[in-house]
Amino acid sequence: MFTNKLLTLVLVVQPGRVLLGMKKRGFGAGRWNGFGGKVQPGETIEQAAKRASIKSSPEWDIKNICPNQSNMVHLYLSCCGRELFEESSLTCDTLEKIGQIKFEFVGETEIMDVHIFRADTYQGEPAESDEMKPQWFNCDKIPFHQMWPDDIYWFPLMLKKKKFLGYFKFQGHDIILEQKLEEVEHL
Repeated sequence: MFTNKLLTLVLVVQPGRVLLGMKKRGFGAGRWNGFGGKVQPGETIEQAAKRASIKSSPEWDIKNICPNQSNMVHLYLSCCGRELFEESSLTCDTLEKIGQIKFEFVGETEIMDVHIFRADTYQGEPAESDEMKPQWFNCDKIPFHQMWPDDIYWFPLMLKKKKFLGYFKFQGHDIILEQKLEEVEHL
């Protein structure tokens, strides 16, 4: 029986470039990735969104930014914004949900349910944290050989602002056994 593990991933995109972070520790260490994180064991999405890792201010009240979104969307966006700030020192006004991918790893009992967001505007300068070292990459020089193997499949959709759903089954961390990726109108 599988359990679901909820995760978020934020990619900051500017014309012709994308911000990635070199993961320095933990799951995915040594790979370039977006910025994100998991809901801690025993923690609800609401608790993750409210965790006091950044100071509360009107700009961080996502309901002021996206007043027409549902409470669940506000919670995802709050969690994403918190993770982006913790890992890169950036803040952003808006996050667009661009994709959702479920990952299965052979021998594991958790399905990683990753909600992927794109940020086209941001404030601040990227700064290294204890977990990530951010670096801008030109869109034609994305280091796919130093990223998760699935990224090469869905990154082009994300860069074109096309919404997608996906599933990848891995043997270890480097071999994709099964995959499904489809472009969708709505998430």
